[in-house]
Amino acid sequence: MVGRRLAAGVVTLFLVSVVVFLATEVLPGNAAYAILGHEGTPARVRALEVALHLNRGLLDQYWIWISGLFTGNLGHSLANGLPVWGYVEPRIINSAVLVFVTGVIGAFAGVALGAVTALRKDGWPDHVISVVVLAITSLPEFVVAIALIIVLSTAVWHVLPAVSLLAPGTYAWSQPELLVLPVATLVIVITPYILRMMRAAMVEALESDYVEMARLKGTPEWRVVLVHALPNAIAPTIQVIGLTFLYLAGGVVIVEYVFNFPGIGQALVNAVNGRDIPVIQFIVLALAAFYLVVNIVTDVIALLATPRRRIVS
Repeated sequence: MVGRRLAAGVVTLFLVSVVVFLATEVLPGNAAYAILGHEGTPARVRALEVALHLNRGLLDQYWIWISGLFTGNLGHSLANGLPVWGYVEPRIINSAVLVFVTGVIGAFAGVALGAVTALRKDGWPDHVISVVVLAITSLPEFVVAIALIIVLSTAVWHVLPAVSLLAPGTYAWSQPELLVLPVATLVIVITPYILRMMRAAMVEALESDYVEMARLKGTPEWRVVLVHALPNAIAPTIQVIGLTFLYLAGGVVIVEYVFNFPGIGQALVNAVNGRDIPVIQFIVLALAAFYLVVNIVTDVIALLATPRRRIVS
């Protein structure tokens, strides 16, 4: 299964690279003129087009770009002249830290709260948490982010920085306080989806025949929950957790822009605004690769967590 998925992933990445390349090539305007601005005389524009290979055909331009990916020559940013990898690498690491910390906290919080609401089904904790979760799911990320800034940084309390600016050359773990608000925003956004799935799966497991049989045999309730119900309820929740990580790869774009966090989302927004084609192409392809890897890993973990699904074909 893993081999088939990897092979399909390679084909998918190839198709994504073609789509990304063509999409950036048909953007309105001229990249050379956008870089030179008002100083772009016709002679200088033509010279820059030659330097950027913009005067060649689409197939030639695609081959130069895709072969550069395999040889490690990703080109240079059109906005600042830096090598694409040198410019994007620290931002990828910062975003990876943000996604990982958020995903771990959100997964534990969602699973724990989902299990609690299932055990207290139709009780007041279940009703209160369900109403709060429903309200949160209707809010976009930037609304949650602004609300946290107002409460914790500006109007009510002044305990956390309103923006997450990092000095050049530093990484997110060097100033953990700058991660608090971005992580809190994303955790609030993703936890309800994991919670709702966990609650539904846990309720179904607690009402199953094998749990009823365990109770009839006199098994202690804590063992019924932890040994019989929880392992069977966690398997479908793993799929939602995987989808949550995929969502975070795109959700960080808005959150990083709101908090001015130097991650891959902010780099993508700046690249689109500045028509920095090499940076756009690499970031989008990197996000596509992340999607494929997370999908494969999620499917493998779900199979390992569900013995009856391990079918050898």
